[in-house]
Amino acid sequence: MQLNHYLNFKGQTEQAFNFYKSVFGGEFAMLSRYGDMQPTEGVSLSEADKNLVLHVSLPINEFTVLMASDVNDQFCAQNSVFTQGNNHYISINLDPDEQDEAQRLFNALSANGQIEMPLEKTFWGALYGAFTDQFGIKWMINCQLDE
Repeated sequence: MQLNHYLNFKGQTEQAFNFYKSVFGGEFAMLSRYGDMQPTEGVSLSEADKNLVLHVSLPINEFTVLMASDVNDQFCAQNSVFTQGNNHYISINLDPDEQDEAQRLFNALSANGQIEMPLEKTFWGALYGAFTDQFGIKWMINCQLDE
């Protein structure tokens, strides 16, 4: 298991992460944009939205990866609004053989909290869910699946 920091921005992810890369060094392990997504029914993205960062990851060292995305209101839970200050998650990343542990952690940590996205398989090949725990801490569980 690896615990990482996940940041959300409102259109500034690329600028912020180019800055972080200049400070920490290294290269992006992944940089994908909303325009790279598979078409989703009921979602229409402007050309500007298609250029926003869907996910970026910058390895800091062998134990830490800083990750982020630009928040797009079409993909936010109804009660989840971007506010500067609530744009930070703790992200738990698990290996494919840890699906049971992903479910256990999701269930235990989200108890008496607010589920933003149920733990389920995603288009990027992971078991993923997000929630705010009963103490107001935002979490993501991401278990990469074998492809």
